[in-house]
Amino acid sequence: MASKSIKTLGIFRQPGLFDQGIGAALPEAYKKFYKEWKLTQPTAVHYIPEEGNWKRNDVTGEVSPVQNISIPLFYPKESNEHIWGGEGVVQGFQARKKCRRRVPHFWVPILRRSVVYSEVLDKHISVIVTDRAIRLINEHYGFDHYLLKSPACDLQSLLPLVIKRKILQELENGCPAYADRPEKQAKVLDQYKSYLSAYTPEEIKWYGHSFSQACKILQEELDAESKNNIVPLKQVYRAQLIEKLKAVSLDETTSGDTSNIKTVDAAASWLQKINPFGKKHET
Repeated sequence: MASKSIKTLGIFRQPGLFDQGIGAALPEAYKKFYKEWKLTQPTAVHYIPEEGNWKRNDVTGEVSPVQNISIPLFYPKESNEHIWGGEGVVQGFQARKKCRRRVPHFWVPILRRSVVYSEVLDKHISVIVTDRAIRLINEHYGFDHYLLKSPACDLQSLLPLVIKRKILQELENGCPAYADRPEKQAKVLDQYKSYLSAYTPEEIKWYGHSFSQACKILQEELDAESKNNIVPLKQVYRAQLIEKLKAVSLDETTSGDTSNIKTVDAAASWLQKINPFGKKHET
């Protein structure tokens, strides 16, 4: 009976971000980015993963499965304005003295301010980075290559993701930063245009936005679309009245019946007699 109830409860799952509200209306292009950003296993940074599926203990000879369990990392909100290269804050315990109780400790990446150069944007950017981020930029032979080759899960923070989206948009538009230098423009496009094959224009548009930013952008687009489609009721009623007047005048001209006109004139004269403030007509 207990196993049956467990199976029944297993059918229901907690709704996710894309199952309700405005999140359910987000396009597949953003869902693809979010899966790459939050639901993909990033590259191991704070531990060395073991290869294979099984390992043998050299002393006892015992065989056990390989379990590469990633270390939980903490990313403060300030990290979204920096480039950490996949590093994060590690929370743990440290034995500072022998035969003493260990104490809680945080291992924080070493941060330093540096300047990086984007060849596609033709701009120097002052930003706070880690030593690992600088090493990765040098290993990829440039800041642009590092961003374009790294998946969103390895970039992690919003700043490099936003810069990556701007680089892709510049490549899509033909590098307008080099419009006055055609030779340099052609060289840069030839060097980086291969990265555009992995993205569609819609995916580039939604790349690098947080979930709240994406919902805000979609809501603004829906509001603008509904505002353009709404027609004020006074315009609808005015159009209906004009159509009715045209139909009445057309009927009167075709039939030649003037009884309605006489009735309208009689009603108008009767109202003028009752209204003391109306203009008096000479008889």
